[in-house]
Amino acid sequence: MACSSLVKSPPPFLQAIKTKKPNYAPHSHLFLLKSSRSQIFGFKLHSPDFSSPTFLSASSPICAKILHLSSDLKPEKGICWLECMKVSTGDAPPSFNLKDQDWKNVSLSKYKGKPVVVYFYPADESPGCTKEACAFRDSYDKFKKAGAEVVGISADDPNSHKAFAKKYRLPFILLSDEGNKVRKAWGVPSDLFGTLPGRQTYVIDKKGVVRLVYNNQFQPEKHVDETLKLLQSL
Repeated sequence: MACSSLVKSPPPFLQAIKTKKPNYAPHSHLFLLKSSRSQIFGFKLHSPDFSSPTFLSASSPICAKILHLSSDLKPEKGICWLECMKVSTGDAPPSFNLKDQDWKNVSLSKYKGKPVVVYFYPADESPGCTKEACAFRDSYDKFKKAGAEVVGISADDPNSHKAFAKKYRLPFILLSDEGNKVRKAWGVPSDLFGTLPGRQTYVIDKKGVVRLVYNNQFQPEKHVDETLKLLQSL
């Protein structure tokens, strides 16, 4: 999990709050001033109202987490180490509710009780994404035999997904993540210095826990090999 250290002089958009008897788990929360307009590992933290701090818990999909706060310093001068949240092996990923290629709402909770492969890809019709989608299509029977569903996610709209799925006879669901909100919530990294959306695949078991995170932008077919290998071991 990616980390960043801030020592002695935290940036102005952060204000750590200390209490003698906190009613929450220690080292798990961060207060953010609502005037902040800042980036933490690509996560935009923004609200126009300065009147009160914004409270983000460690369970929030997009948040920064206080891992340590010096107890002998005043809150505004505290020393803290911040950690950007992203979905890793062993995590229960943030839920989502997105439109599929038929404009129907699909939530992650729909797949509870069975394994699901969620793969994020840059764009419909691009060469690498077409190879990856067709590789999942060609091995779809193997995924079904393993009891797993396959779900592709990109920022393309449902009409684009529908045309893409029809053209290549894709038997699985494609979801539209407009604005890349789910991609950001899951912490999917970008490639080529942030200019290309990342190609990352997650295998989630029937209990809703991530068992594999696989990233490979330039060998899209390998996503199928790696996910099948993991599913066959469950």
